[in-house]
Amino acid sequence: MHIRTAVLFLLTLLVAVAASAQLESDPAYGLSTDFRNWLTANGYASQDFIRADVPGGSYGGRSVAGQAVVNQPVIFIHGNSDSAIGTGSSAFTGWRASIEYFKTQGYTSAELYATTWGPANAAFSSQQYHSKAHLTRLRAFVQAVLAYTGASKVDIVTHSMGVTLMRKVVKGGAANDSLAGGSYNLGSALTSSVDAFVGIAGANRGLTTCYLSGPTTPTCGSTNGFYPGYLVGGFGPYGVSAFLVDLASASHYEGSFVYTIWSSADEVIGYGTIVYGQSTCRIPAQNGEKTFSGYPYGHIGSKDQTPYWQWRMVKFHSTS
Repeated sequence: MHIRTAVLFLLTLLVAVAASAQLESDPAYGLSTDFRNWLTANGYASQDFIRADVPGGSYGGRSVAGQAVVNQPVIFIHGNSDSAIGTGSSAFTGWRASIEYFKTQGYTSAELYATTWGPANAAFSSQQYHSKAHLTRLRAFVQAVLAYTGASKVDIVTHSMGVTLMRKVVKGGAANDSLAGGSYNLGSALTSSVDAFVGIAGANRGLTTCYLSGPTTPTCGSTNGFYPGYLVGGFGPYGVSAFLVDLASASHYEGSFVYTIWSSADEVIGYGTIVYGQSTCRIPAQNGEKTFSGYPYGHIGSKDQTPYWQWRMVKFHSTS
């Protein structure tokens, strides 16, 4: 391991361990009272951004009314089966490490936001897809944070399935969910409201695990799932998920600056992240990336061990 990388890894680990208890005692753990009151007063109560039903269901908001928002707000969106702050287990850690690192760099709870979009239960992981419910709710969360903070732009940091969900949230436009009434429209693009978009360990070209299973589950579905398609006589791919085709129909709409963080040792995506000759973790027309090839940078490590680079990307538009 490169000496500089090793030092940064150790510093990040120490920050995360030392600050874990502090996060639990933070008066803004969950959503702050000020943000909750604002959500209720402005018609967002039914969205349940608080998610008190799951451990680590949410984070963010002014600790006191009128607290200044100095840094550009950052919205963190987790992956399949995880939650906003996580449970602390090795698989479901949420954004604990990132939030605590950002706080050491001068950010406050008034500038850091996260909500849980799924059931936060691995037993239902194969049933999660890019649904109307997830997309409309996450879009409302972005709009709420923009309005509440008064910021003209936010930064968005995403992981795993959260990457593709939020790419569509920002892209907006037509969508279809046959399990929820069919065709609908998310609205106009939010590109102008997003400064930096960071996609960590995303499956933008599909999940390699869906090669073998085929489109047999909602997660691997060919409509709103991660099905990467198939080849016929070396030609293709054919039958790629319609949702992924829609994401690929335009480029660089995710924000003013688009970055990815990923590892070829990602054990969840597999196959070195390669889908039909290209890394599924790359976002078309991205501005830059930070990549890894071994321990501790697996699927979760690519998120939990990289708060320094996440911060550099959103704050300085830098990958170094």
